[in-house]
Amino acid sequence: MTSKLDAYRVFNEVAKQKSFSRAAKALYMTQPAVSQTIMNLEEELGTRLFTRTSKGVVLTNDGQLLYEYISSALNLIEMGERKISESKNLMVGEMKLGVGDTISKYYLLPYLEKFHSDFPNVKLKIINRTTLELCAMLKSGEIDIAVCNLPVKDPAIEVLKCIDIHDVFVCGEKYRYLAIKPRSIEEILQFPVIFLESKSNSRQYVEKYFLAKGIKIQPEIELGSHDLLLEFAKFNFGISCVIEEFAQEYLSNRSVYKIRLLEEIPARAIGFCFLKSVSLSAAARKFVSITLER
Repeated sequence: MTSKLDAYRVFNEVAKQKSFSRAAKALYMTQPAVSQTIMNLEEELGTRLFTRTSKGVVLTNDGQLLYEYISSALNLIEMGERKISESKNLMVGEMKLGVGDTISKYYLLPYLEKFHSDFPNVKLKIINRTTLELCAMLKSGEIDIAVCNLPVKDPAIEVLKCIDIHDVFVCGEKYRYLAIKPRSIEEILQFPVIFLESKSNSRQYVEKYFLAKGIKIQPEIELGSHDLLLEFAKFNFGISCVIEEFAQEYLSNRSVYKIRLLEEIPARAIGFCFLKSVSLSAAARKFVSITLER
């Protein structure tokens, strides 16, 4: 049984070829099958679409009217199919990525550079938010994928771990003597401590760990970015809790010093987050692959 769309494809080809036989050849059909399809279409529409001539067929007035719309519609369908193919091959498209400032600066940029170099026609839309905000944006469909501080515990969100990270305390020259030997957290908290704002996933992770040990954190200063934590420690405002992997430049040039703990804070991770109920786009899948392979 010929579908309505197939019938219109046959009609469109006959109109272009001005011949049932040439249309049949182009469509890899028999001429009787083409003729029957046109007859059925004419019967359904209640009008004649073609007039036979000695040289083939020509469109009637109604046929010409229909052809203008059908030709346009089929061209749009073909364009849509072509765009899907291009998107799958990453020739065009868009990837909406959510990530925090710190992760994008200290971890993600080399992978974004590689992706952009390999697929320059894929438009990148980068949105910087906290982990909590990014999870909400994932569920509202505002972004395709996010790179977040883990853990993220949401039944609607799939998590794919990238790397482990470690929360440590650092200080400037004024408190450098604290870095000579391992210290207890109780000893550290005798000094001014500097943390990220309470809404950040990093702060909540460390705070929860210490609360489980009966230790309540009361920061002297709360800041909105990881870079500021390092700068405030460098200028001796207090002892900052930072991510060791993202503080390597400061540690290597001795702008700040790591204070070892008698009992180190357990490692956590950063990773990709995406909705379980929605398939990742070709661009997002490729970006995940590039990030995890390197």
